[in-house]
Amino acid sequence: MTRERRSPIWHPFTQHALLDEMTRVLGGEGAYLYTHDGHRIIDAISSWWVVTHGHCHPHIVRAIREQASKLNQVIFAGYTHEPAEDVAALILKFAPSGLDYVFFSDSGSTSVEVALKMALGYWLNIGESRTRVAVMQHSYHGDTIGAMSVGARGVFNAAYESLLFDVSVVPFPERGREQTTLDALEAACRTKGLACFIVEPLILGAGGMLMYPAWLLKEMKLICEASGVLFIADEVMTGWGRTGTLFACEQANVTPDIACYSKGLTGGALPLAVTLCRADIFNAHYSTDRTRTLFHSSSYTANPIACAAAKANLELWRDEEPSARVRSVANMQERAIAPFRTDSRFENVRQTGTITALDLKSADNGYLASVGPRLQRLFRDRNLLLRPLGNTIYVMPPYCATAADLDEIYAGIREAADFLA
Repeated sequence: MTRERRSPIWHPFTQHALLDEMTRVLGGEGAYLYTHDGHRIIDAISSWWVVTHGHCHPHIVRAIREQASKLNQVIFAGYTHEPAEDVAALILKFAPSGLDYVFFSDSGSTSVEVALKMALGYWLNIGESRTRVAVMQHSYHGDTIGAMSVGARGVFNAAYESLLFDVSVVPFPERGREQTTLDALEAACRTKGLACFIVEPLILGAGGMLMYPAWLLKEMKLICEASGVLFIADEVMTGWGRTGTLFACEQANVTPDIACYSKGLTGGALPLAVTLCRADIFNAHYSTDRTRTLFHSSSYTANPIACAAAKANLELWRDEEPSARVRSVANMQERAIAPFRTDSRFENVRQTGTITALDLKSADNGYLASVGPRLQRLFRDRNLLLRPLGNTIYVMPPYCATAADLDEIYAGIREAADFLA
């Protein structure tokens, strides 16, 4: 199938044969986006989970402008700069105690790649043969090769199966079957050669906004500790207040051995990611033997402008106001989602922190559920940026969203269900 040529852009996660007209956005402010034809759109998913304080936050915009006039880029091998040093120092103050080193990259997927390379390099450099990785069923960690390998096999990566490495899979902890998950992880940890376990804390994002309790996260960490298996927390989505605390691991009083942060790191202004690790993982790579180097980089590692945005974002988090807004949004979300718990058209209505999700009862389920594109069009017509995961509708707004915004969002969800009934 071909099409009449219009824009030459190939958009991400987009089937152009079904969605060939992109909404042209001219500007953004707070929880809103403004289109070329005069519409105001409520950004109900924080533009793919990245916007925290709101679009074009003045403090972050000001920092970007100031840094762009001083230093816009410099190689980060053998050189450093103040914005990166400041971000590293600040993020170690915010992160769980026990994380000591910061490696910069430029996306969530890349931060996961770095985490895996840190883990495998650690075991090689201390002389232990551990090369296998354990993951959780339904997980998603990104779209680069290593990140796809540790994610669920399915529609996202079926075409690239020949590129992916094999992993050990632990079942998702369905309610009432949590012990099955723990037993499976314990069995995987007893397997000779297991290097690490990577998990999305509390919520599996693209896998369907699947949620599990903090006590289970704590138990999984203890199991890994008992076997010396490195515990990697992928907080690319769950970080920066989404689950109700700055990082999801806080709710389980867990310090991961390696942690991945991105998305909200710059408040959603610019791409940047970090991978944090314990000192012993860094020290295993610290040597006059150059073969022990962590061989990873990108040309724009720790870009000064992106780091300036991250520093400004972290400065905002030093105040109580963002945390208060997180609590406020979580409370508003709890009230807004409550009526859907008794709506027979929906099932598995759930919430963790500022994130809610519910499954529209449908003839088919999952990411490719036929109702997904229809829902997306209905929401677009109502000037709502909602992007369902198949028949799973989720709401993850910026923290500046108001009760009126949420009323409009959930009215749109209710109207969409009415239309499809």
